[in-house]
Amino acid sequence: MNLLVHFTANQVNLNIKEKLVSVLSCFMAILIASVVTRALVDNAIYPILIASMGASAVILFIIPSSPLAQPWPFVGGQIFSCLMGIACTQLIPDTAIASAVAVGGSVLIMLLLRCLHPPGSATALTPVLSGDSLTSLGFSLVLFPVVINVGIMLLISLLINRWLMHREYPIHSPSKKTAIDHKVLNPPSVQLGISEADFNQALDESNTFVDVSYTEIRNLLLHAEKYRYQRIHKTMLCADIMNKSLLTVEYGTDVEEAWQMMQQHNLKAIPVIDKARRVIGIVAWHDFFKFINLSSYDSFQDKFRAFIRRTPKIETNKPESIGHIMTKSVITLSEDTPIVELVPLMSTTGLRQIPIVNKENRLVGMVYQAHLITALYNQKMA
Repeated sequence: MNLLVHFTANQVNLNIKEKLVSVLSCFMAILIASVVTRALVDNAIYPILIASMGASAVILFIIPSSPLAQPWPFVGGQIFSCLMGIACTQLIPDTAIASAVAVGGSVLIMLLLRCLHPPGSATALTPVLSGDSLTSLGFSLVLFPVVINVGIMLLISLLINRWLMHREYPIHSPSKKTAIDHKVLNPPSVQLGISEADFNQALDESNTFVDVSYTEIRNLLLHAEKYRYQRIHKTMLCADIMNKSLLTVEYGTDVEEAWQMMQQHNLKAIPVIDKARRVIGIVAWHDFFKFINLSSYDSFQDKFRAFIRRTPKIETNKPESIGHIMTKSVITLSEDTPIVELVPLMSTTGLRQIPIVNKENRLVGMVYQAHLITALYNQKMA
């Protein structure tokens, strides 16, 4: 009975929506590739589809973050494998030997060119096992239909994965040398945890192929750490540590008035709300300085005073209200968010304060970095 567990385990950890979209994507990719290829190729002796495209569709739409599913492995693996298969049919008369050389040669080429794509080996076998019907086509088989199939499938995978499913595809992986040389530029969460250079070095020493990207592993570790913390410590919410006594400004608040509020109460940032207390922006110190021209010879103090002071005339050539200088893209969290989620958020974005909203998306408080550190310290000492 225990043996059956290995056959019934769910290898694809996708929710029902992702599974349905992936199935539909495979269906549409093969259908469109077949129809378009048939329309482009007038000669009936050419096939409209290579069978291995079915396996490629599974990789492209089920595991798009895999190194095997990236554009270069898919394109290079399919095309070079087809070239190897055709060469074997023309140079080796024995089908068994030609099949072995086609598969082994295609794998060797894909490894050397860093374009390993398992369905490519099936593409290499196609001309060897298809007999004279495809052998007579020679190297034109690479163009009709392999190149056409590959181009259409790649375009569909980009459209579906990137714009429909909002997945990071293709995965951009910088070189190992770049990751090491510019490690200081990595976000704080990566500097304090496992960097890409660490991951690549460990992978080299293990001499193992891992069908998962560094980004996925990092995200999994962050989520696992969050759930471990919640399991060990009692859950504390943002509502438990947020500052409820808030100073806020509105879109039409004068720049000078907002600056005086921040100076008087020693604030580094202040939320901007509308009449319904919904957050529409945030103003930090740097927002006041980004409109000041530092190229002229006037002193900085004079420039800053001239900037924040309200223009008495009707016409003006500078921002007069907070709505003109505020940062509109604001990260907010709900009041029932566990504080453990603040740790990777603040360390990754560099934010020192995050507005907290209720279920109606109205501002109810603000969590500062100091509040988070105090809460974590108190829980550690408890």
